[in-house]
Amino acid sequence: MINHLKLLYKKIHQKLNYDVNKSLLINGKILSNINNQKQYIKSLDEVEFQVFSQRGEDGIIQYIINKIEIPNKIFIEFGVETYTESNTRFLLFNNNWSGLVIDGSSKNINFIKKDFIYWKYDLVAINSFITKENINNLISSYTDVKDIGLLSVDIDGNDYWVWESIHCINPRVVVCEYNSAFGPHKKVTVPYKIDFVRSKEHFSELYFGASLAAFCHLAEKKGYDFIGTSSAGVNAYFVRKDLSEPFLKYSASEGFNKSANRDSKGEKGELLFLRHHERLKMINEMNVFDVETNKNYKIKDIL
Repeated sequence: MINHLKLLYKKIHQKLNYDVNKSLLINGKILSNINNQKQYIKSLDEVEFQVFSQRGEDGIIQYIINKIEIPNKIFIEFGVETYTESNTRFLLFNNNWSGLVIDGSSKNINFIKKDFIYWKYDLVAINSFITKENINNLISSYTDVKDIGLLSVDIDGNDYWVWESIHCINPRVVVCEYNSAFGPHKKVTVPYKIDFVRSKEHFSELYFGASLAAFCHLAEKKGYDFIGTSSAGVNAYFVRKDLSEPFLKYSASEGFNKSANRDSKGEKGELLFLRHHERLKMINEMNVFDVETNKNYKIKDIL
């Protein structure tokens, strides 16, 4: 009797999930069609919506890819965890793109491979801890297409260094998570450390990634224009210069948004709920690398 009830509960749960996903997808498709009719927007905020993304990334990405030609509908995203919340899952469902996802947890990758999307869509999942030394081999093992549609970078650590190292692909669109605690002006990143893990580097988990200005600096060197951030202050969007004509361009200070996240932790792992202006105090003894001066500084001395 208990086993029968468990099986019944599982079927009901699966049916509810299916119905919820179906509704979300229909709403996402409707909003995407509405956004695509907009000829001019002042900010990416105007096209945000969320289906599977963390905040409004699904809407922004749909808007971008419908404003430029993308012959090879391929994405690569790393740092995806279980891939239930991601920047590219809606691209699979709504646009039938192909893609590669990479995560450092074998448990997460096994979860993805058991998800129905793994047989229903052209998705490849690889378990690997990403470094600037191995990223090109990981990508090249999946595709030899250089001109892919989209790259999404979110590993909460060496993000700047990994994107800088990628040369085997030349994506039309790049999405990077930036650390808004580092502010809008200084071009800084955490120094490269091959085994960087956010939770191990500082108990607060506030010490990771790079500033928006650092990513804009790198984007310029790699041939991309910065076209804005999500209103949640999490992700920045870059379009290759040969394709960026339909979009407004911004400086880092113009396009900067503060993150509303309050997921900072104390020494015992408890949530502290620090607000944006309180975060740097927690990590002010840590070092950051200035990508213009090529020097390390303590956060308290440069930010």
